Amino acid sequence: MPYTVPPRNGRPYAAPSYTALPYTALPYTARIRRRLSRVRRGTAVLAVTAVAVPGLAVVTASPAAADTTTQCEFPSKPYSGRPWSLQRVLLDQLWAESKGEGVSVAVIDTGVDIKNKQLTDAVDTGKGKRFLKPKKDKFGEKPKLGKANGTTDRVGHGTKVAGIIAARPAKDTGFVGLAPEAKIIPIQQNDENGSGTAATLATSIDYAVSAGADIINISQDTAQALKPESDLRRAVDAALAKDRVIVASAGNDGLGGAVKETYPASYPGVLAVASSDRNNERAPFSQSGDFVGIAAPGVDMVSTVPSGGHCADNGTSFSAPYVAGVAALVRSKHPTWTNDQVVAQLQQTAERSIAGHDRLVGWGVVDPVRALTEDDHPVSQPVAREGVAKAEAPTPARLQLGETEQERNERIGTYVVVGGLVLVGVVGGGSVVYRDWRRRTGRAAGRTGVA
Repeated sequence: MPYTVPPRNGRPYAAPSYTALPYTALPYTARIRRRLSRVRRGTAVLAVTAVAVPGLAVVTASPAAADTTTQCEFPSKPYSGRPWSLQRVLLDQLWAESKGEGVSVAVIDTGVDIKNKQLTDAVDTGKGKRFLKPKKDKFGEKPKLGKANGTTDRVGHGTKVAGIIAARPAKDTGFVGLAPEAKIIPIQQNDENGSGTAATLATSIDYAVSAGADIINISQDTAQALKPESDLRRAVDAALAKDRVIVASAGNDGLGGAVKETYPASYPGVLAVASSDRNNERAPFSQSGDFVGIAAPGVDMVSTVPSGGHCADNGTSFSAPYVAGVAALVRSKHPTWTNDQVVAQLQQTAERSIAGHDRLVGWGVVDPVRALTEDDHPVSQPVAREGVAKAEAPTPARLQLGETEQERNERIGTYVVVGGLVLVGVVGGGSVVYRDWRRRTGRAAGRTGVA
């Protein structure tokens, strides 16, 4: 079950939520549990633990370990402030160019709950669809399917994804979707039991195309090898041929530094999205690889939850819809641009630390305002940018999770030396003070009367 944290300093605080669920081999991008601890040196250190959640595959994998202590409750309290992921954007300037009007974004996920008031008018319930073949739970019973139009979400994942894309403004919160006039087509294809399969994902992509989606967001992935002629690959290629923009999460298995391909993000033509942090650097959990096309905020991502309110979450699952929202803005402003041109525009205008592409953040961190204002003409593919120094791709920052025995011994030795010096100073200083006091009171040695 989800949870919330009490208000801090009288202000509502949206606690990170982590939904740990059983998964099969196409896991949703993993939730990340971030825990701040303090070592004896007084330095805050960051521990990051990846928890796998449900997914899609033909072959079933072992269930992930459940995390039952840190969950987001549905409904939750509204987040009153402006999330950091939106503070980095000049929203007035952005929305002066486009708000996503006339663009439909398919969210292939766990469903989208329209009881959250910020999503009630954002979701096209007439085009929503459920492609769910639920598995039996541990008691041998199949869960209820929910609404046929995909507006049931017992997990909260799809509702968060949809909110980042197109949540409508509300008076009690500073949170809003990046494309607040775009429409969401909810396609429920997975649930809390990991009922989704590669086949249902392919079917969902086919349906999204037939329903008229301009952008397709897929916040799920697998590292399992798929046959080149797989139905999923066929569906992706067919959607791209119909000029749809497909945005997919890169995955959350990057903590160990291993480079691997995930699907459908690795398919040619799909825009694979990595996660960036508040410093525009790759989030430690974010999967890296040559297939990564761009990065977007993915840490402490506030968004809508079922039945109302907000929670925060982490992962490339929430970076992908950030990019999908910007793609919706570009497509709304430039309806004649092809899917390749929309993707290239996002990549060419992204904020970069090196001149060209790297395997950590692709062509850089998406810059919504630049994507909408540096658009005099379409580009067919991104190129290295002049004025940005060429350099090696940055290496992941080392996380200090505690102190070694040597560091501890050195620290204790320092305490002993410093403590000894302080003690000598106190004793010496005390002697001087006592001497001066005796002189002022006429009690120095050899003096017995008044001067």
